[in-house]
Amino acid sequence: MRLRVLLAVARRGSLTAAAKELHYSQPSVSHHLARLEAETGAQLLQRVGRGVRLTAAGHLLAERAAEIIARLDATAEELAAHVGLRSGRVRLAAFPSALGTFVPEAAMRLAALHPDLRLSLIETEPPEAMRLLRAGRVDVAVMFRYDDTAPEEAGMHMRHLFDDPSYLLSATPVSVELAGHARASWIAGCDRCRSHLLDLCDKAGFSPDIGFTSDDIVAVQALVAAGMGLTLLPGLALKAHRNPAISAVEVPGSTRHVYAATYGEPPHPPATHALLGALGAE
Repeated sequence: MRLRVLLAVARRGSLTAAAKELHYSQPSVSHHLARLEAETGAQLLQRVGRGVRLTAAGHLLAERAAEIIARLDATAEELAAHVGLRSGRVRLAAFPSALGTFVPEAAMRLAALHPDLRLSLIETEPPEAMRLLRAGRVDVAVMFRYDDTAPEEAGMHMRHLFDDPSYLLSATPVSVELAGHARASWIAGCDRCRSHLLDLCDKAGFSPDIGFTSDDIVAVQALVAAGMGLTLLPGLALKAHRNPAISAVEVPGSTRHVYAATYGEPPHPPATHALLGALGAE
């Protein structure tokens, strides 16, 4: 409980606001924090005007506390799920085009089989999704890699869902050979997609002239349709949104691999297992 008090103070920036969030009295919050400082032997808070701020030691403990509490909450949910998936929740993090395409279909399958199981969704790119997974804040992370040779880290288990080809987008039909577009202006997407574009162009013998960068697939396609440049987009992005004014042709050898990732050794809790099944990973 003292760790929860520290986190509330970190979020709210004052003892009064933390007490209100936790439905405690302010003296009770002060008592918990004093006991926590005595137990750790470190000053965790520093008064600033009428509020408080965390010291370096306080920030460190708050970060660890967030992970610990997330794990405890996840364990409580897993225990609830063990009664036969009649209750509990399961949490999924996924990148935007996954949430715009196959994840809702998986959610429908899960709800049909387990109507009382609550599914929580978080939209985020793969690096953040993996961080949430490691911290115990989600149970499954849907992510992608352009390189399928990268090793799994300890405790992480990757289940391949499918391969997602890339498409060259242009305002009018053009050759799919990237080397023929060395003088063109290009539009780049998210960091991982930008890196993939740079790698493909490097293999084709040129460095792309990137005039615009955006991870908004609607904006990117609008720029392409306006003749502002060429871009590469994954098939899922086109499935989620397709501007009718663009031309799209599949790029050979440009594929990203989509996975469902879990953390910890199997067997997984029934709720996690059910979600993996709905995603087609079991």
